[in-house]
Amino acid sequence: MASLNFDHHRSPEVLIQDFNSYVRTLILNRPRHLNALSGEMLSQLLQLFLAYEHDAKVKLVILKGNGKAFSVGGDFAEVARLLDSGDWKLGLKATAEVSKLIYLIATYSKPQLSIANGMAMGRGAALYVSSRFRIATENSIFSMPETALGAVPETGASYFLSRLPRFFGDYLALTGAQLDGSEMLACGIATHFVPAAKLVLLEQELLASTGALTSSCDNLVSYVSSIISKYSIQPALKERGSAWHNMDVIEKCFSKSTVEEVASALEKEATDDIDDGHVNGGNNPWLTSTIESLKKESPISLKIALRSIREGRSQGLGECLVREYRIACRIARGEISTDFREGLSALLVDRDRIKKWEPCKLELVSDQMVDRYFSKLENDDEELKELELPARSNSPAFAKL
Repeated sequence: MASLNFDHHRSPEVLIQDFNSYVRTLILNRPRHLNALSGEMLSQLLQLFLAYEHDAKVKLVILKGNGKAFSVGGDFAEVARLLDSGDWKLGLKATAEVSKLIYLIATYSKPQLSIANGMAMGRGAALYVSSRFRIATENSIFSMPETALGAVPETGASYFLSRLPRFFGDYLALTGAQLDGSEMLACGIATHFVPAAKLVLLEQELLASTGALTSSCDNLVSYVSSIISKYSIQPALKERGSAWHNMDVIEKCFSKSTVEEVASALEKEATDDIDDGHVNGGNNPWLTSTIESLKKESPISLKIALRSIREGRSQGLGECLVREYRIACRIARGEISTDFREGLSALLVDRDRIKKWEPCKLELVSDQMVDRYFSKLENDDEELKELELPARSNSPAFAKL
């Protein structure tokens, strides 16, 4: 029977399965909240991953979620409470914790596997992508929906999204589009696709066989990969509506230098579609949906997100995390724009209302406004400190694939 550490009066937020000495399985355990990442959960995960890295017996760490989600990201109810009480700086502690956790997992010295047999969104998606092995299933849903909340993709997003092919990451960051498991595999977000019915068998074989290998970490990585491959398949992409079938349009439009140019290029594609005889873009519902998504997002969030992704192309993961932390601080503070508070209110209080973004149009968002999100924190507040990450010797897992 698996042992469940952390003796709390309520259910622990991280379950630990240790059927043997060689494999540790960590289960995010807030199913009623779709495994939203609380401060307690993040602290536990940091402690556990550090402990297992230094435990010579542990050779593989598996991370998954309890219920129908891997994790939907940050705990927005908790964030809203802190903002309402004026404790926005306390809310930044979770941002710092998840940034350090993602940096640790991405540079982990041992094989690490994450299974998204359900939703992986926002910070939950970033946590998933930081893993060396990333399994998707037919139940997987991936999304970075932050711009619809008046925020931006962060905690490593500008690093991994900027490394997806043909400006696909720019598309995901700006639109918050959802991907299924087959699309996650096609673009490289997932490393393997395993049918959900085979997950138990895969985990059983990993538990039974990992302990037999005593060679180097590189050989262990290859060995784990070979086991996962035995259960993996190459799923077919859905015939209609898949963003992957629109890569030419994505590359053409989302490679533009500004959000205004991206929107204009998409509108031109839709006009050309009509001119070709496809009234209202009826031949390509994906194009119509993409244009509508951009119109609904926070204008300032869109501009910050695009610049962040572009800067991420030439930066390492650590640099991206530090820059994204600065942006998160400015968003939480709400002095330049209160769009994040508006987005939270619409999410938690009145889902049917039309969000009142301010500035309300792209052309009203100046470069100077955007620049303020990227400047060093000491320029604003002596009490705010730059994110400090520990020295790590390994390169990020995502860069190795």
